Amino acid sequence: MGSRPHDLPMPVTAAGREGLDALLRSPRRSVVALDFDGTLAEIVPDPDQARAHPGAVPALAALAPQVASVAVVTGRPAGVAVRYGGFAGVPGLEHLVVLGHYGAERWDAVTGIVHAPAEHPGVAAVRAELPGFLDAIGAWRGTWIEEKGQALAVHTRRASDPAAAFEALREPLAELAARHGLMVEPGRSVLELRPPGMDKGVALSEYLAETGAEAVLYAGDDLGDLAAYSAVEKLRTEGLPGLLVCSGSAEVPELSSRADLVLPGPAEVTGFLSLLAAALAGRA
Repeated sequence: MGSRPHDLPMPVTAAGREGLDALLRSPRRSVVALDFDGTLAEIVPDPDQARAHPGAVPALAALAPQVASVAVVTGRPAGVAVRYGGFAGVPGLEHLVVLGHYGAERWDAVTGIVHAPAEHPGVAAVRAELPGFLDAIGAWRGTWIEEKGQALAVHTRRASDPAAAFEALREPLAELAARHGLMVEPGRSVLELRPPGMDKGVALSEYLAETGAEAVLYAGDDLGDLAAYSAVEKLRTEGLPGLLVCSGSAEVPELSSRADLVLPGPAEVTGFLSLLAAALAGRA
């Protein structure tokens, strides 16, 4: 094992420490992959108001030139994540990649272009049906629909009992999604109806194979990040070291219980990335 800077938070698992050591030893062959909402940006009542933590872009700009790649893996449309993150045109982020809609879309900073598939016909059908559907089952109070282009999300955070509203909608929305060839992705007080076939695990695995990565750090905060966690855990059994970071722990214990390192939220994730950038710079 290589030596680690004392000011870097240490993973609590042997696998996580091995992943961090591999990244520190060989940063140019390592990928740092990060969720957006809840990891780089605070969770807010209105997702349209979410913005990257003020320290996120400087931290990423310091870190990105020292590693093989930084990838933001998000359920948001890629272009929206770029705008809300403030990633475009930032020196140091020339090779940042945003994998949007769970990898169905891709934005590369080097070109500034979003590559996206044609819309799934089920999304258009659900878009037309969803308002009346929610009204018919009496679920309008405290819930609202977020338009995501390639997907639609129903939020319950504003309901008087967000958890109860979330659970009450799980089965009806799963049935609606299945009727139109879609799937439901649960999150923190949100249920997203989207096309099947892609998730953060698939997106991350494919990107790591594309880049030839020999180590990976993945940070997330939500149920949608479990697939990426599973992908990293599988890769570790195949010899590729990985570090799993959880942003926050109270709302999603399913994630924090599997993490190698738990940080309280986006401010601390940003701080960790800054420390990591400084540690790598000190070794250059």
